[in-house]
Amino acid sequence: MNRKKYAGTWTAIITPFDGFGKVDEAALRKIVQRQIENGVTGVVPCGTTGESPTLTWAEQKRIFEIVVEEAKGKVMVMAGTGSNCTADAVEHTRVAKEAGVDCCLVVTPYYNKPTPKGLVMHFNAVADVGLPVIVYNIKGRCGINIDTDTLMEIAKHKMIVGVKEASGDLNQMREVLDRCDDDFTVLCGDDGLTLELIKMGGDGVISVASNLVPGQISEMVEYALVGNFEEAGKINEHLMRLFKDIFVEANPIPVKYIASKLGLCEEVYRLPMCEATDKTKQYLDETIGFYNLK
Repeated sequence: MNRKKYAGTWTAIITPFDGFGKVDEAALRKIVQRQIENGVTGVVPCGTTGESPTLTWAEQKRIFEIVVEEAKGKVMVMAGTGSNCTADAVEHTRVAKEAGVDCCLVVTPYYNKPTPKGLVMHFNAVADVGLPVIVYNIKGRCGINIDTDTLMEIAKHKMIVGVKEASGDLNQMREVLDRCDDDFTVLCGDDGLTLELIKMGGDGVISVASNLVPGQISEMVEYALVGNFEEAGKINEHLMRLFKDIFVEANPIPVKYIASKLGLCEEVYRLPMCEATDKTKQYLDETIGFYNLK
């Protein structure tokens, strides 16, 4: 079976800030380089893990440009361009397209709670920009689930090429896989469910954990995609504690704390994200030691 274009391991990269709270461009370049060196399929800037809700439009544009500069010809770039305002999502996607990204990740409009018809119209408007769209379904952050009937209607647009499934519902994921076209990419949005999704016919992951262990996540996904579930399972079992620990507080607080301890960024967040509690830091220090992260 031919591998789908967008299959594999995508890292939802953190956005590093300096001590003044500005985007740390040098650190961002190093983060992307580290991902490339560890064999990921692509990187995803300006997603939830990248603290996108608190980035300005100008900052997002600059981040897209930097990531494309570092990644072009080496790995793909999937820009987070979603918004709960359709006009904003369209404009963000235009900016990302001009920056030269390969595709975009568009989250379900949050807070508004649109109807199925509204969801279809929203994603169609973004897809009309002409950049391939990965739909991002995450009920836990958006307050609304894209049911499979609605997703299949959305997927009729030729520029809507896949979905990041973060519903946490394996039955829903199985239904999506059963009903989608053969060229529609289904990526997992939960590190801990990646292997199960691929076993059902899924195509990979948009990962938080691969900020820290990109080589191991990439290896696990590659094993799974060629049907070597025994080797994939060993890696998956080994990383299960990490998958759990990086969500001990709201993402991206734990992963960014660990990244700061690895020298990848400073421990700087933008409100309402803030530093982890001392208790959490102590717990995560144990995680770092358990995995000998560096």
